[in-house]
Amino acid sequence: MISEKVQNAFNEQINAELYSAYLYLSMAAQFEAMNLRGFAHWMRQQAKEEVSHAMKFFDHVNERGGRVALKPIKAPPAEWRSPRAAFENAYKHEQKVTALIDKLVKLAAGAGDNAAAVFLQWFVSEQVEEEASADEIVQKLKAIKDSANGLLMLDQALAKRDAD
Repeated sequence: MISEKVQNAFNEQINAELYSAYLYLSMAAQFEAMNLRGFAHWMRQQAKEEVSHAMKFFDHVNERGGRVALKPIKAPPAEWRSPRAAFENAYKHEQKVTALIDKLVKLAAGAGDNAAAVFLQWFVSEQVEEEASADEIVQKLKAIKDSANGLLMLDQALAKRDAD
């Protein structure tokens, strides 16, 4: 059985993961409007991944006899000044999610909840990948600077992202 304290924290994380999906869908919408379909595709794939993360928490709470309590999801920003600004925001957001996961790891350890602690290790590893992925694109956008050709080449590359 999951403790009420861990259950409540996991419910908050479900909300955070669904907010992440909203954020990336908002970025995808801007990229669609900019006719950067590869960037939009990358963000759509990222949004799907975030929903799957939320569902992992959802399932864990249910499997342990807890109760999922969904809360309103805050509206994300609707605009960024450039593709680089959007990806810098995505990178900072992933750093924030990493901090949330780290807090959950400490909570699970403090509560003596070994099942939650083991469950969370997947997310610890996943966040390393999430941060690295967003930062890689930020670094490419920094290198591209104002090159339209570079932006279009990166757009083509991002269109090739497979479903995770």
